[in-house]
Amino acid sequence: MVRSVIFTDEQHKKSVREWYDRFRDALGVPTEERRVDTSFGHTHLLVAGPEGAEPLVVTHGALASSAHVLHELGHLVESRRVYAIDVIGQSVMSEDRRIELDGDDYGRWLVEVVDALGLERFDLVGASWGGFVATRAASVLGERVRRLALVVPAGFVSGPAWAGFTKMGWPIMMYRAFPTEARLQGLLRELFTEADPLWARYFGDALRAYRLDMRIPPLLRPEQAAKLAVPVLVVAAEDDLSFPGSALLERARELLPEVEVELVKGAKHSPPMTPAFRGWLASRLERFFEAHPR
Repeated sequence: MVRSVIFTDEQHKKSVREWYDRFRDALGVPTEERRVDTSFGHTHLLVAGPEGAEPLVVTHGALASSAHVLHELGHLVESRRVYAIDVIGQSVMSEDRRIELDGDDYGRWLVEVVDALGLERFDLVGASWGGFVATRAASVLGERVRRLALVVPAGFVSGPAWAGFTKMGWPIMMYRAFPTEARLQGLLRELFTEADPLWARYFGDALRAYRLDMRIPPLLRPEQAAKLAVPVLVVAAEDDLSFPGSALLERARELLPEVEVELVKGAKHSPPMTPAFRGWLASRLERFFEAHPR
């Protein structure tokens, strides 16, 4: 049996696969499952929304999946043809491997995915780790990306190292070694503004199932930012330990003078997982798209 690169063992991988099914079942909207082959390995995705509607490609965060991110898009799935891509290295549904973070490998991977799907031009949204992926992809895809929206994206700033270790790194290590409900609740308080019960239970299992990818996405350099010749929206969380909101938006403005920004007050890295916030985010993305017709 081939040893998993992403998961600690096959039993944990099976558990995360079952969690994917639970999140997909909870979506409440019809979805179509697809799989495409790339030079980086097979890539799974979910497609939702009306056929013929404007295409929207979405890349999710670490330890998540297409089913997780679709749940956070609110009413966008009613008006857009959404392609939620399972990011290689961060999802149980795609190839069990890691992709190099330096260079344009993640960008080239997503180019192969959208080519296989026959998408010529589309909007692109990336969240957290998926924000890093979407940024790299947009720099490679050029004008094929109509508009780029990044929600608490990795790859712009780093949070304070000591606080990150004491509030997240060490507690995660302790939880993985000696899991208790109290330790899990402490982690949830640091990372989630308001987690729904499904996410909270999943997160505890995922922390123990994944071989955590401790690599830090490299920060976007000015010469890379210069390749982003598309309208960009950056949504940051004020109390984000990983990517502090004010610092994130300040650097986004330095790198992308025409960027549109939004700071979610009082939010931690994971914004509120509530119907109200999901509705607000969907509407905010719609306003951004409408303000930049291309």
